[in-house]
Amino acid sequence: MENQDQTFEVMRACMLAGKIMLQSGAETYRVEDTMSRMASAFGIDQTHSYVTPTGIIFSVEGVGPERTKLVRISDRTTDLRKVAMVNSVSRRISSGEVGLREACKLLGEIEEANLTYSFIIQILAAAIASGCFTIMFMGSWLDFLPSMAAGGIGFFLVVYFHKIVPVKFFAEFLSSFFIGMVSFFFVKFGLGQELDKIIIGSVMPLVPGLLITNAVRDLMAGHLVSGLSKGAEALLTAFAIGSGIAAILSFL
Repeated sequence: MENQDQTFEVMRACMLAGKIMLQSGAETYRVEDTMSRMASAFGIDQTHSYVTPTGIIFSVEGVGPERTKLVRISDRTTDLRKVAMVNSVSRRISSGEVGLREACKLLGEIEEANLTYSFIIQILAAAIASGCFTIMFMGSWLDFLPSMAAGGIGFFLVVYFHKIVPVKFFAEFLSSFFIGMVSFFFVKFGLGQELDKIIIGSVMPLVPGLLITNAVRDLMAGHLVSGLSKGAEALLTAFAIGSGIAAILSFL
């Protein structure tokens, strides 16, 4: 009975680590590798894991009756610091520095921790990035400040719409629509010069760059289901952004 209880605790720790990583934007292969390494460090070598962007299935063989656990992933974001922290705990487990009980405690603290920057800082970062992207895409310095304003407003709106409307891609469509409208008025009133450069720079914080990268990496690692699903999500997000810009330009 004690051995089975320990097996259950190991599975719980592995599932918690996988859940945190997947919710924080980690690649599928990294999640599966971390879970198997943790289980192996605790003396369980025969494990099988199946990870998709929306769920994790983890099973253990060879230690009493076969056990299988499933966890559903509904919300995903980008928090690479949490991914790095879970990887650090996994390495400490593999080296024998951390036991099972302490590992569960550390992973629980990581899950509960709010490590993201404040909303104001995120908006400022998005605004500065928008202006810099405009310059990088050969825009003029006169378009730098309009791009910052449009990009900051767009990022604020995408977060706001995500909170009030739990429909995927709807927030990206509306935010890009308002970005196009704000950019147009900047150019119309003489505060900007090139509309296309302002729009391109302003929508860059909305582009799913990490999602595209993870999709390609998962496909290269042979995780076809995860790679294709992430690629489809990235494609639909990009389509929503483009549709919002196209809609406002068609009205002007």
